[in-house]
Parts: sequence; structure tokens; C-alpha cells
Amino acid sequence: MPVFWLALIVLALAAAGFLAGRVRALSSGGGNIRNLHSLPAYYGWHVALMVLVPSFLILIVWLLVQPVLVNNAVSGLLPDRAVSEDTTLGLVMSDVRRVADGLDAAVSAGAMTPDEAQSIRSEFTNVRDKLGSVGVALGSDVSPEILSAAQKYRGMTATGRFWMTVVVLAAAVGGFAFALRRTSAGFRARNVVESGIRALLLGAASIAVLTTIGIVLSLVFNTIEFFRLYPAADFFFGLTWAPSFGGGSQLGILPLLWGTFYISFIALAVAVPIGLFAAIYLSEYAGPKVRAMAKPLLEVLAGIPTIVYGLFALLTVGPLLLGIFGGQGLGWMQAGTAVMTAGIVMGIMLIPFVSSLSDDIINAVPQSMRDGSYGLGATKSETIRQVVIPAALPGIVGAVLLAASRAIGETMIVVLGAGAAARLSMNPFDAMTTVTAKIVSQLTGDADFASPEALVAFALGMTLFIVTLGLNVLALYIVRKYREQYE
Repeated sequence: MPVFWLALIVLALAAAGFLAGRVRALSSGGGNIRNLHSLPAYYGWHVALMVLVPSFLILIVWLLVQPVLVNNAVSGLLPDRAVSEDTTLGLVMSDVRRVADGLDAAVSAGAMTPDEAQSIRSEFTNVRDKLGSVGVALGSDVSPEILSAAQKYRGMTATGRFWMTVVVLAAAVGGFAFALRRTSAGFRARNVVESGIRALLLGAASIAVLTTIGIVLSLVFNTIEFFRLYPAADFFFGLTWAPSFGGGSQLGILPLLWGTFYISFIALAVAVPIGLFAAIYLSEYAGPKVRAMAKPLLEVLAGIPTIVYGLFALLTVGPLLLGIFGGQGLGWMQAGTAVMTAGIVMGIMLIPFVSSLSDDIINAVPQSMRDGSYGLGATKSETIRQVVIPAALPGIVGAVLLAASRAIGETMIVVLGAGAAARLSMNPFDAMTTVTAKIVSQLTGDADFASPEALVAFALGMTLFIVTLGLNVLALYIVRKYREQYE
């Protein structure tokens, strides 16, 4: 059974349980709400939660665990000849899953029956052409070993899905019956439901923490594997970035870090003054009508896709700067793709991050502080400069930090606006690249994760994570230092 229909059946059972719980509670109380410990809705929610929570937990865990178990089981059944010297087990299993998905698509399209999909043999049938006739494209001919493994993969997956359906429905029906049986006038349904809701909220709050831990662990393990293959000293202190999947790569990170920080610095130099001045105007000088119109228009910049900003850098800002600083002008710029091009466009993108957050922080400064400054004879500009901005400085630092993190993690504007050259240069009109752009380029295509040229992407990501974490710690220190003066 498809997961969608299974989830829909569970939701229908939960809805029926809600109604049945209410009716049973009222019936046990003689039709009088005053005879019940809790409101009737609590009894209904008790039954609904007992249906939903166990069944959906089983469903989620099953969907996460089953592919791993099936993948490991099928990979263990592959003969040694299926993994040649010029490939890896991971790439072979990728082909197995692709063929299995193709067989599923052929069965769904009616080109094969389920029995044919499980019995077809590559020795007697051109499987690639047969699957291509239903729109499933395979890169090469399907070997007998891969086809056999794909059929086993399909069979194990189908069996797992069947038992998943049985177990999930059994959990839903069992929860329905158990909750309905314990429903009575004296049952403390409100306490049980509120405890269950609190547990669900705790679980939702834990997802962010667990996700962060999972991201860090995935980076750590692959980074360790990379440093087993490539010297850490050459990675952190190397001045040349020249990957070569044929061997002999030079993977020094310093040119990438330099490009990342250089472009981010120019972006912040554009975004912070403009965004902060815009926030001061909107919060301290603009009237209600101007503010109601200007702030939404300014925040529209945050909703523009970064690929559009990249095209704007490539087609508009780059040629404009080239006309001013290029061969026809000062002769400093050789092409439209440069650090300055990406930095200016990225700064424009970051303006709403700085202005919107700074505006909210400045508006949160108590009016009594402004009134006290005016009472002492200060002008409006003096009050803003000496009272409002210092009081709002912790929040402004947070806004700048958010903008800096956004700048460091940007990719598309860099790819289209700054070029792909990894170099150490002080000239802002040279083409450079960043860490994020190289992470994308190293993982593009069928990368072999046994090579340092692919694993270096995880080392780059781990380095970027540590740099961002350090910026957060520094900003937290600054925020606390200034906050102590105004609390």
C-alpha cells in the first residue's frame, strides 16, 4: 500500500476515534458533562492521539530504517565480479536502485506485469531499451548481476512495505481499542492528553538539536576519512587549489577562504550601512504612511531567488563595472565576473536582513529613554546616536551576524558573479571563488566518494561550519558585554 493511502487511513481512524471517544465519555457520564472528569473533547483527543502517535512513529522509523537494511542485505548478496576495479560498491548499488526504480516505473506504466519484472533476464532481453520505451533512461547496458540485485531489492522492498502496512494498521487499531476501552467518566483524560501534547512539543523541539548533531556527525566522519587520504597540513596551509580526479590534486583551502571572506566583507560593507540607515529612518523619522509602504517594499528584496540575483550580477552589474573599471575605463577589470560584482549584488540581497531586524530592535528601545534624552536637551540626531543605537547595539550585532552567515553560505551569486578562479589576490576586480561554490563543483556528477577529490567537499563544509560557529561565539560575547550596560 502506498504511504499516502496508509497515512490517510490512519488519519481517518484517528478522526473516528475522536468522535467515538466523545460519545463513549458522554454515555458513561449519563449524558451530563458535569459527571465527567474532563471535557468531552479531551476524551476524543485521547483516542485520536493513541491512534496517531504509535502508528506514525512506527511509520517514520520504518521508512528510515528499511532502505538501509535492504541496501545492506542486497549489497551483501552481490558477487565479487559485480564490483570491478574501476568502480565502487556504492556506485554499483546506485545502479541497482536505479534499475529497481525503472522496473517499478515500467510496472506502473503497464509495460510489464509484476511477475515479468521479477523474472526478466538481461541475457535474453535488452533491459535498457525496454525500460527506455517507458521513459526510464539508463546510462549503460544492465549486467545480469545488477538486474538480479535490482529484482531482489524490489522484492525485499515490497515485502517490507507489506509488513509496514500490517504493523502500522495493527498499531492504529490497537491504540483505538485500548484508548476507547479505558474511556470512562472518571478517567483523567485531560491530564493524559496534556502530558502527551507536552511530549510531542518536546520531541518537536528536539528535532532541531538532533538534526544539528546529525549534520555535524556526517561532516565529521567524512572529514576524518578525507584526512586519511590527504595531509591535513597541505589542506589548511596550502596556497593552491587544483583538484584533479586523475590524481595529483592540490587541495589548499586558503584561496577559497580568502575569496569567501573577501566577497562577504564587500557585501557587508554594502548591506550594513544602507540597511542600518534605512532602519533608523523607518523607525525614527518616517511617518506611518511612508513606513507602511517603504518597509514591505524593502523586504521584497529578501524574497527574490538568489539565482535571479546571480543573473542580475552576470548581465547588469558585471558589464556596468567592466565599462567603468575595465579596458575602456581605468583598466583594472578584465571581465564582468569579479569579487566586486558578487559583493555588491550580495550586499543588495542582504539589505532587508539588516534593515528589518535592526528596525524591530530599534523600535523595541523604550520610549522613556528617548524622552529622558530629549528632557536633557539632546537633539533627535544626538538621541539616536548616543542613546538609541547603543541601547539597540546587541540586536544590531545579531542582525549583522545573520547577514554575515547568509553571505558566507551564498553560492549562486558567487558562481555567476565572481567566477570560479581560486586565487589569492588583493584586487577586488579579479575573479575569485568561495568555499560553497567549490563544494558544489566537487560533488557535481557521479563523484566517487572513495577519492579525496570528492571527500574534500565535507572537509570544506566542516571548516565553514567551524568558522561560522566561531563568529556566533564572538557575537554572543559582544552582545552580552553590551547588554550588561543597559539592563
